[in-house]
Amino acid sequence: MTLYISDTNNRKAIKVTLVYLVISCFCGLFGAVYELLSHEVYSFFMIYAFAFPLAGGALPFAVYALADGKYPSAIARNLYHAGIATLTVGSIIQGVLEIYGTTNALSKFYWFAGAGFAIVGVAIEVTQSLLSKKSKG
Repeated sequence: MTLYISDTNNRKAIKVTLVYLVISCFCGLFGAVYELLSHEVYSFFMIYAFAFPLAGGALPFAVYALADGKYPSAIARNLYHAGIATLTVGSIIQGVLEIYGTTNALSKFYWFAGAGFAIVGVAIEVTQSLLSKKSKG
């Protein structure tokens, strides 16, 4: 039965990895097209918006798939996904604002909220993992 659970978790991790790779490709393509049409005005936030789903999403879940480790709980996973999504959208919005030539004081909250969601998701998973090891041992 453990093999079945491990195989299911491995498939989930692979599926999430592929979704994040598609999102990374979309963000890269979106940034390239947007900057192509922006009259040679560039923003590093727009150029590198693909990095959040790639490094923060695809990479960790690919490691889960390869390491055959414990798949994160739903609450931890959903908070982490929300954090990565918020960081990605925040980067795109900051890039749009820079290309347009304006600023917005509220855009900094994307970074705080995104990092907060991701950190809380990781903290919940680490806490649950430590508690489960403590109760077994």
